[in-house]
Amino acid sequence: MRTKGKSTIVWILMGLLILGLGGFGVTSFSGGSSEIGSVGATKVTAEDYTRALRSELSAYSQQAGQQFTMAQAQSIGLPRAIQGQLFTAAALEEETRRLGISVGDQRVAESISTAPAFQGPNGSFDRSAYSQILRREGLSEAEFEQQVRVDEARVLLQRAVSGGVVAPESMIDQTAKWLLEQRDFSWHEVGEGHLTSPISEPDEETLEAWHKANTDRFTAPEKRKLSYVWLTPNMHSDEVDLDEAALRDVYEARIEHFRQPERRMVSTLVYPSMEDAQSARDRLDAGEVAFDALVAERGLTMEDVDQGEVTREDLGQAGDTVFGLDAPGVVGPVETDLGPALISMNAILEPIDISFEEAREDLRAEAALDRAARAIEDRMGEYEDLLASGATLEEVSEETPMEFGTLAWSSDMKPEEGSIAGYPAFRELADEVGEGDFPQIGRLNDGGIFALRLDEVVPPTLIPFDEIRDEVAEDWRAAEIHRLLLARAEEERLQEISSTTPDPDAGNGEDGEETVAESPSDSQESEVDEETAAVNVAPDLGWTAETGLTRDGWIDGLPAELITQAFEIEETGDIEIVDTDDRVFLVRLDTIEEADLDSEDAKEVQDRIRQRMSQSLQADIFEYYARAAQRKAGVKINQSAIDAINAQVQ
Repeated sequence: MRTKGKSTIVWILMGLLILGLGGFGVTSFSGGSSEIGSVGATKVTAEDYTRALRSELSAYSQQAGQQFTMAQAQSIGLPRAIQGQLFTAAALEEETRRLGISVGDQRVAESISTAPAFQGPNGSFDRSAYSQILRREGLSEAEFEQQVRVDEARVLLQRAVSGGVVAPESMIDQTAKWLLEQRDFSWHEVGEGHLTSPISEPDEETLEAWHKANTDRFTAPEKRKLSYVWLTPNMHSDEVDLDEAALRDVYEARIEHFRQPERRMVSTLVYPSMEDAQSARDRLDAGEVAFDALVAERGLTMEDVDQGEVTREDLGQAGDTVFGLDAPGVVGPVETDLGPALISMNAILEPIDISFEEAREDLRAEAALDRAARAIEDRMGEYEDLLASGATLEEVSEETPMEFGTLAWSSDMKPEEGSIAGYPAFRELADEVGEGDFPQIGRLNDGGIFALRLDEVVPPTLIPFDEIRDEVAEDWRAAEIHRLLLARAEEERLQEISSTTPDPDAGNGEDGEETVAESPSDSQESEVDEETAAVNVAPDLGWTAETGLTRDGWIDGLPAELITQAFEIEETGDIEIVDTDDRVFLVRLDTIEEADLDSEDAKEVQDRIRQRMSQSLQADIFEYYARAAQRKAGVKINQSAIDAINAQVQ
């Protein structure tokens, strides 16, 4: 179970630490039930489920950089996945109990003492941290150690079930051959310029028929007619009064932005002694090495020695030397706080000195927006009270500075610049709001607020032909060109095949004897079908050759489907058509080079395949075993307790 991230110790030690080591005990759900179910005699407690659920929510929130809500978790099936993990763990615990599998105290002690969560600053087990963490989680040492013992027993069972499963060598070799096979092929793109006749212009009847036959392309998506009120700092900033003293306060608070001394961008390479630094400088001056090579010799990277922007004072006693340079270069050896060093000065940043008078207008705009945002925040309770009292959005707009508007919303619409539809918070709520939902104040990411109401849902509707006649014509033309390109590609394919296929009867009579070429008069008596003759004329396709490509290769500017199709051709010399939406290609297989499984690269690939396949087979077998254990022991689920926890956890 540990390898799948389902281990109890992982949930308790890692997940809950992410939550800030805060306790989330659950004592009563659904009328006092402390269980969400059981597998045989093994219970799945409400505490375990709540703990795991909160841990996962916290992990998702950290990854997303914002609060991951329970509604979002349910939309991706996270609670059910956690329940599945818990019931699987319970089934395995029940199986270890039935089989009598357990571990000794020494193994439990090793597992706890090596857990990173319980290690102190010196890297060894910290007894006080161990007790404190368990106390915060509402666990006694005996309870936690029993959980660890059960978890280690499950690990033993997992290893016993799937530890010896390995992938068959024949399967590994076959997969490696498939992956490492190389092919040479040639390709040719059939473009509109290859068509032998111009595209005919469609009449109105044709376009109307196309419109009816392709309703999915000309149907407007579902529209949600919304009413909303909103207020942003930018809308409210003109009403904010700012005196000179307030602007000067803002200027002084950000003085480091307006006044900066001259700075240099430097990289500092420190040496153990002045002799070592001088030796490196001599080699640098002689042109034997570059500065970045000296950095690499010290086992460092340029990022390691980069100090970024520094002032003369930041460099201490080396400041005068570095700032004495008029252009980028290397100085030293010089003494620094870290020891003798070579310093590479990479760029000169001129001093910044923007006076208050020069910054006044920008400061006024920024300060006005900031004060407007705070004013909106101060009055937000008033707006919420208005809505709570039953005021409509129209009434709110009349009684407050909030502005009223309407919008026909669809999730794929491109918002106009400055529109409320450009705010992620509005877009998210616009998709979720239902008819009859009570309008509530929401926040915008620039400090603004809004509230919206769903007035009507307009289902997907076919747009009348007269309104999109030009769009229909353009769509028809694109489809017609594509159809003709495919037809032309087939013609060119047949011509190429015909031109490269030898005629077995050429130059021989019925008995295989050589025949004499017919005179012009004889040929006039033999009528040849003009279309067949055209097919036998080899076109000049201008093939582009590609060599040594593998299945994961790519060609700049070409679709990946072209390479995929090239590896599906069975015989060399065969030509296939590749249709990739709006582009059409011919692909000819030239040679097939089988993989050399004795090469070093092939052995590395085989090792990776062996590892992945073995892990996959082990996981499948273990999953089947866990399901069988659940069926054997019997699973009981307390759905009301689960629903109560889901409603309480946010």
